[in-house]
Amino acid sequence: MELRQLEYFVAVAEERNFTRAAARVHVAQPGVSAQIRRLERELGQELLDRSGRSVRLTAAGEAVLPFARSALAAVEGARLAVDELTGLLRGHVAIGMVTSHAVDLPSLLATFHEDHPAVEITLAEATSEELVEGVRGGRFDAAIISLGSTTPAGIDIEVITDQPIMAAVSHDHELAAQRTISIDTLRGRPLISLPAGTGLRTHLDQACAAAGFTPVIAFEASDPGVVAALAERGLGVAILPGEFAQARSDRLWPIAINRPPLRGRLAWAWRAGGPSSPAARELVERARRMTVATR
Repeated sequence: MELRQLEYFVAVAEERNFTRAAARVHVAQPGVSAQIRRLERELGQELLDRSGRSVRLTAAGEAVLPFARSALAAVEGARLAVDELTGLLRGHVAIGMVTSHAVDLPSLLATFHEDHPAVEITLAEATSEELVEGVRGGRFDAAIISLGSTTPAGIDIEVITDQPIMAAVSHDHELAAQRTISIDTLRGRPLISLPAGTGLRTHLDQACAAAGFTPVIAFEASDPGVVAALAERGLGVAILPGEFAQARSDRLWPIAINRPPLRGRLAWAWRAGGPSSPAARELVERARRMTVATR
């Protein structure tokens, strides 16, 4: 039994797909399949059910999985202990992010890589809900997320921005004469918003629910620029971060929502108590210093 066999098995078990698992471990798919077959022959049991569209664990696989994870964690722990003694940073740091943010992430990652070239860095994009779950579950060491009114359990944060959420319409829209509106003004109107799972959308949905109605989402897009462009063409009322809405005032009429006022926060997030690896802790500390310096 080899550690790489356990690593490949855990990857397939978590991804439920050989192609995604192979990409995760940076090995061609046939190599992953061959090593897991060798592991199954050695154990005398099939660990994976390959008959469906997604790969599932067999009863034997369910029994083996926690031991495989423990073995890999023990090896990683030994490496980290040596790294901490020698001051060497290496390993892997996984960062997640929402689509739109004002963080100079390229500079942060580039300078970190220059100082610690032995650390592999990966970056992925997802919704805030997916990022929070990824941070809790260990898929991400840190992530830039959009927050709702409360901080999710199990994570610590460093707030990057805290700004109002505003409505924005084309200059010929019937609401273009308004400076402020209540949330009830949006009742029944076609809205253009970020997708469900984002912090902004969570704020919108909760405020509408509290007012007794479900928002009519005519269009949704993960890019605020697309949301704004649709509103510019008169297709509805865009719901946008305040800075973004006001920055496009030559093409959009920004309107404050003040009954109740909606605010959105963007933040760095990591598991409560801090990341486990020295490399991730170092990157998070740099992110915190950058955040404080740019406020």
